[in-house]
Amino acid sequence: MKALLVDLDDTLLDYSGGVDDSWCQACDTVASPAGLDPAALSQAIARSRRWFWDDPGRHQRERLDMMGAWTKIAEHALAGLGATGSPLGAALAARFADYRWGRMQLFPGVPDALARLRSRGVPLALVTNGDRRQQRRKIEQYDLARYFDVMVIEGEFGCGKPEEAVYRHALAALGTRPEDAFMVGDHLEWDVGAPQRLGVRGVWVDGAGVGLPDQSPVVPHRIIRAFPELVGD
Repeated sequence: MKALLVDLDDTLLDYSGGVDDSWCQACDTVASPAGLDPAALSQAIARSRRWFWDDPGRHQRERLDMMGAWTKIAEHALAGLGATGSPLGAALAARFADYRWGRMQLFPGVPDALARLRSRGVPLALVTNGDRRQQRRKIEQYDLARYFDVMVIEGEFGCGKPEEAVYRHALAALGTRPEDAFMVGDHLEWDVGAPQRLGVRGVWVDGAGVGLPDQSPVVPHRIIRAFPELVGD
């Protein structure tokens, strides 16, 4: 491995693990004082989240402003309960964000694994989609910048995975040819399939241990359960 491109969310950082609980906590906090049923609001939020994120175009647009996206999800859920135009949407999103940040943490062994890669002289690029402010906050909060030679954030770079320009920029910044690089991440297409088409070897983080989908068009060079497996003993 002469260079490594690394995804952030759900690869290094447990980003999704506390989402459902955080929304439920936010509903419990906000609903009752407003005369709403917390359980009904939680169910409406779950429906709204599916509606909101299942649209690929909306997903691509809205992930660049996560507080705005969470507010729209909350407002859509409230409207479904007859609270159209309710000012609670922003409050609900803010409470969710607070709980979410309280739950997020690096996966076990990640700092040590990154440090060991650095000690071996492996050039590292962080390649992540999403909101510039949110991603920069994660990088700062978990002291990740010291491990990476290059950081490519969708909200700063102007486009995100799976656009070829993202991977090509990271490789060029590292001074590495595609055939000498690996990319590791939890998204089969963005972190494995797309870079493989450029000649980069793809490593899929199958955190849930579910295995490849039947007849998957993407076949990783390697499958791991957690990022530190890349380093070995």
